Amino acid sequence: MTGEDDNGRESRGRDDEVRGAPRIPAPRGAADDLDDLDLAAAMRRAALQDVRREPPPEEPAPEEPATQAPPAVEPVHEAPPAAASAPVCPAPDEHPPEAPSAEAPAAPTEPEPEVMSAAPVLSHQVLKSLLGAWALSACSAGETAAVEDHLTECAVCADEALRLRDAVGLLHTDRSLDLDPTLRSRVIDGCLGRRPAEIPVPGWAAPYDAETARLDALLRDIGDAEWHAPVRLKWFESERAVHRRTTVAGVIGHLMAVDGLVSAALGLDDPVGTGDVPFSPTERTETYWSAARLPPTRTVREPWRDQTHELIRTVSFAGRDIADHSVSYGDFALPLRDSLLDRAFECWMHGGDIADAVDYPYGAPSAPHLHRMIDLAARLLPAALAGRRRTGLAAPAKELVMAGSPGRSLHLEVEGHGGGNWYIALDSPAAVGSPDHAVAQVALDGVEFCRLVAGHISPVDAAAGQEGDREAIRDVLFAAASLSRL
Repeated sequence: MTGEDDNGRESRGRDDEVRGAPRIPAPRGAADDLDDLDLAAAMRRAALQDVRREPPPEEPAPEEPATQAPPAVEPVHEAPPAAASAPVCPAPDEHPPEAPSAEAPAAPTEPEPEVMSAAPVLSHQVLKSLLGAWALSACSAGETAAVEDHLTECAVCADEALRLRDAVGLLHTDRSLDLDPTLRSRVIDGCLGRRPAEIPVPGWAAPYDAETARLDALLRDIGDAEWHAPVRLKWFESERAVHRRTTVAGVIGHLMAVDGLVSAALGLDDPVGTGDVPFSPTERTETYWSAARLPPTRTVREPWRDQTHELIRTVSFAGRDIADHSVSYGDFALPLRDSLLDRAFECWMHGGDIADAVDYPYGAPSAPHLHRMIDLAARLLPAALAGRRRTGLAAPAKELVMAGSPGRSLHLEVEGHGGGNWYIALDSPAAVGSPDHAVAQVALDGVEFCRLVAGHISPVDAAAGQEGDREAIRDVLFAAASLSRL
């Protein structure tokens, strides 16, 4: 259809037919009759059409129906410069807003409510297989909800979940890297329970065997540089504390030199040599250190460990009578059973000195072994007290009795790990301590008492509970410290 309207312009019906199917335009007023509001809306639609782009490929835009009416007004003005030069593109996953109609503003659209996904419905076998991941908190939220719902209904899975959760707790616990001192004994006892040893280690040599093994394990873990770490050896002489500086390697050389006393008593090779070799532990150590041309290094570990193995093998094959064999220390002598116990005590104490120097955890011996060490010190106290009395460092005896008779005593109560009760004869080493003749009591922790005997703490600083005769208590504490030596 062609023709002219009242203003002399040709209608556009033919153009519609050329572009496609014939269209019936919506009723509208003349372009000249548009008010300012309609003109502004048309300009906004034109700007939006310029910046509109195609939707994402995964969400194709629906095709426009062929019968949709064309825009009410064809844009005849240019878009504002700001819209043309710097268009603002919508977000990639957002569709541009539809142009508002000229007749009425578009109604605001409300956001669709989120649909919560329900917990997945899983079978018993699948839920059981998820228990490990659930214990590690590695399940998704839906799987966690499904597993926890299942645990309220299935007793078998609930028990398994508790075991797995307890196992996970062990994985996250901060623990010391040092092994339990009783672990070696328990492992050996378990092995011997299945297959007894043909030649067992004597029970009185077990503390020495265990402490040398513990110290050797510490030495295996330290580096080359740590063998030269400074170590301060401390002991107590008369009324004062003394010390000597050395290195980790020097401490092992000291242990090897003093262990040579036991080796010589058993007819084994003495690392210090033969001939006019001093017998006291201090002189042997000084002789060994001065004989070394260079400062000792980690190479000292192998000969020390070989020496300890040889001692244990020798006493194991020697039979029962060897336990009473005398070992001379120069100023005094000990039976072999007590001598190896003394060496185990010193090995533990110097192992602690090395561990402090290299910042390594090192615990006390097992309770049975520690109890034997405390018992040895308690048995040596009467003789040490008598020796201090002879030099005027202790109070004179007050009630002398016949040898083997009970006399004035001090009750030594050692608490905690490896503790017990001992009664120390005060007036004569030949007397017998008795609870009926106790005039004082001292209470000490087991490790604290051993540190006092080793000269690592002063008698004045020992944390002891005291009751009774103060003079007797002081004499016994100083006598315990005097048992220490280099």
